[in-house]
Amino acid sequence: AFRMSFSCLVPASWHFSLSPVGFPRLLFPSLRQLLFLGLLAGLVALLYLLLVMGKGQYSWIREDKHFHRHSVRVTDMDATDTSNPNLNYGLVVDCGSSGSRVFVYCWPRHNGNPHDLLDIRQMRDQHRKPVVMKIKPGISELSATPEKASDYIYPLLSFAAQHIPKNKHQETPLYILCTAGMRVLPESQQEALLEDLRTDIPVHFNFLFSDSHVEVISGKQEGVYAWIGINFVLGRFDHNDDVPGSDQQEVLVRKRTAGVLDMGGVSTQIAYEVPKTVSFASPQQEEVAKNLLAEFNLGCDAHRTEHVYRVYVSTFLGFGGNAARQRYEESVVSKTLLQNKLLDQHVGESEDTPLLDPCLPRGLKDEVGPVGQRLHLRGTGHFDGCRVLLQPFLNRTNETHSSLSGVYQPPIDYRNSQFYGFSEFYYCTEDVLRMGGRYNATKYARAARSYCATQWDTLKERFDRGLYASHADMHRLKYQCFKSAWMYEVLHSGFSFPVDYENLQTALLVYDKEVQWTLGAILYRTRFLPLRDIQQESLKGVHSHWRHSFSFVNNHYLFLACFLVVLLSILLYLLRLRRIHRRMTHSVSATSKQCDIGF
Repeated sequence: AFRMSFSCLVPASWHFSLSPVGFPRLLFPSLRQLLFLGLLAGLVALLYLLLVMGKGQYSWIREDKHFHRHSVRVTDMDATDTSNPNLNYGLVVDCGSSGSRVFVYCWPRHNGNPHDLLDIRQMRDQHRKPVVMKIKPGISELSATPEKASDYIYPLLSFAAQHIPKNKHQETPLYILCTAGMRVLPESQQEALLEDLRTDIPVHFNFLFSDSHVEVISGKQEGVYAWIGINFVLGRFDHNDDVPGSDQQEVLVRKRTAGVLDMGGVSTQIAYEVPKTVSFASPQQEEVAKNLLAEFNLGCDAHRTEHVYRVYVSTFLGFGGNAARQRYEESVVSKTLLQNKLLDQHVGESEDTPLLDPCLPRGLKDEVGPVGQRLHLRGTGHFDGCRVLLQPFLNRTNETHSSLSGVYQPPIDYRNSQFYGFSEFYYCTEDVLRMGGRYNATKYARAARSYCATQWDTLKERFDRGLYASHADMHRLKYQCFKSAWMYEVLHSGFSFPVDYENLQTALLVYDKEVQWTLGAILYRTRFLPLRDIQQESLKGVHSHWRHSFSFVNNHYLFLACFLVVLLSILLYLLRLRRIHRRMTHSVSATSKQCDIGF
């Protein structure tokens, strides 16, 4: 009798005995049948491989891409899931002139694609509100007592620490960036305040914090950060899908970025991307341009240029809406008083002899000037006349490629550009004119003329009836005529935007969110983190991918190999039995012949 035992990485073994005598003929097939069985087994194994392995391995890739494409569409207005271990956090403290605010940001692990930036979003509490805290006054008020700087900032950091999981503190970067209020202080006072923060914060908090994480940033830096933040929220740093190039390499199609116009109460700012080749009218202009152009790489790898941008940023102090009105009033007062003195007149000295002001709504009475030199004004509501009076306050020069105060401005490709206007650009178009959104200069000027020419009593009546925006107040009503003319002149005469320019969008929020420059700051300052994650993943991936693939993919290969070995063993065993059977049959037949001959 023959005994055979098989074992294939399973607890039990297969044991059976075969006897050549009386064995069914089914177990002794022909060679053709054996080949057929082998081919059939091979086809079954190949089908198994294609169905299981193909579905398992390649569908994972498709599902990952499908999931990522849809996950980025999920709104970031939901409460942040602090139990998610793959969530990272970051802090930016904005130390402004009137107060300081801490912003808490969060982002998931980088997806491993070096073309993509971190998906940074503002952290939201359980009530879905942004995690932000503000304190007053500004840190510059502590210039005489710099040793109190850390005590001043403590409530902000304590607030942030309560929202971030404790086990994440040591890997959470903290940046303290000071702006306008600190810039006006002497450098020695600035450094004393910053040094107190550098020394004391690491004692009380375990955030990722170094000396370079606290500084006074320039207006140029602040403008660049604002430009980055707005374009990031707009999705302008996301590359389009890869397309094949002529040299069989992948070519990334970069989206067009948006320019930013921002007119606050005190200053006006413009920022937009410019081409790498820019012409200059003179060597002096080129020297000035170096201070207004910022070239930076937002990408995680300095050797890649997909995220290299060159941005022009310029801030104009005194060109904000309220500051411009103050400059205008001071000029009116000084000129009128001088004229009255020279011509022996009494214009504006009483309500009976008011100074006519085309920049105020028709019939509005106002008083301007310091005590003892007050002038009485009465509006005539003449929009175009107001524009003419405001043009000298732009301080324009005849030099080419210049804007407000003769400051250098690179040429703008108006046909292929897009701008977003914030703050006063939005308030002037929306608060009372109700024209916020896509800007049309002709319609805007027509509406502004109508507003200015309307009697003040009628405007107040409309205000009382709630016909204007909810955040419009009496100050807006009084100075809307002036500000609408000022905005128009700054845009078209100062920045030289054509009257038929159609690609300006005025907005208060971007995708229903207020975009702070701090978002751009943390995006820029954490730009190296994706590369670190990618490198760590590549190092771990050699082992983790091996373990992962062995646990699923290679197990299927192992099972398939085992199956084929068993099948081959059975076939060989059957072939051996077949040969033995033939020998025995031949031996039996030979013996029978000998017996027949013997008898």
